[in-house]
Amino acid sequence: MDIDGTLTPNPIDVGKARPGAADALRAFAQKGYKIVYITARTPLFQSGLQDWLRQNHFPDGPLHVAQNSQERDDVAGFKARILETYVKAGWDLSYAYGDSSTDFEAYAKAGIHPTHVFALKRRGSPTCQWGVFNACLDGWETQLSYIGGQPKAR
Repeated sequence: MDIDGTLTPNPIDVGKARPGAADALRAFAQKGYKIVYITARTPLFQSGLQDWLRQNHFPDGPLHVAQNSQERDDVAGFKARILETYVKAGWDLSYAYGDSSTDFEAYAKAGIHPTHVFALKRRGSPTCQWGVFNACLDGWETQLSYIGGQPKAR
């Protein structure tokens, strides 16, 4: 799960949560899905990220933050490597959400089926960034009914 621009309104407005984002992720968690958070956020804004997730009522889950400029310069590669470690550990990466082309590239590299990848428009943007995904969403609100119709985690 990408954070900036996906759980927040855009990649710069990192102090606010998108309406409905926490509800949607909690709905996945209630179905038994594990939530993995991944961000290439700059060091200036990394501090307190785990607290921000908790204070905004996001479900618990591992948090992976880019540790150096190389990882931040190759966002898709960084995120794909993190996701691939979970695949190698036997995880089935079922659903993914993002707001940037690098997110969709990482999800494709990790083998997440495009029908389970969703793009979110950044605040003020008329379209989603380029990528392979199932749908371009205005926000999280429509996902609650979608998630409700999905099977429980295996």
